Amino acid sequence: MIRNERIKALEVRLAGLNGEDLGVVPTREALEMARKLKVDLVCTSLMSSPPPCRLIGAAAAVQEAQQARKKEQPSKVKELRLTPRIEDHDYDTKRQQAERVLSSGDEVLFVVRIQGKEGAAAQTLLESLIRDLKPFGRAKTGIQLSGKQAAVQLEPVGS
Repeated sequence: MIRNERIKALEVRLAGLNGEDLGVVPTREALEMARKLKVDLVCTSLMSSPPPCRLIGAAAAVQEAQQARKKEQPSKVKELRLTPRIEDHDYDTKRQQAERVLSSGDEVLFVVRIQGKEGAAAQTLLESLIRDLKPFGRAKTGIQLSGKQAAVQLEPVGS
């Protein structure tokens, strides 16, 4: 993201603080306007001529840059393994771990190892995890029972 004096174009297509179109303006005038309003002049794209620029507050510019960087990075998937005979304390620990991962914006894949006839218990366990983690994430996939494991993937609520 190019800001203020780093914009080298002679003129820019300017948008105001509220997104209103101010037309094509010489860069020097746009910079003076930004200084007068105590905001930044930010170039949104270099692919067109004249480049589109916006007047935005400094805090908003930093926040927008962070959001753009987050969108560029694909979300990671953290795998958490369980067994159907999990104790309450271990269940709480795994739930808290999943809350932290989901809150950071990444996805969680719960995998339950199954031996013998534990399929129903594994499905019940995954359903209770989905229910307990509802404020933090939602099921991206349904509960998948296959051979020796059951799995479900949760994605953060904000995505």
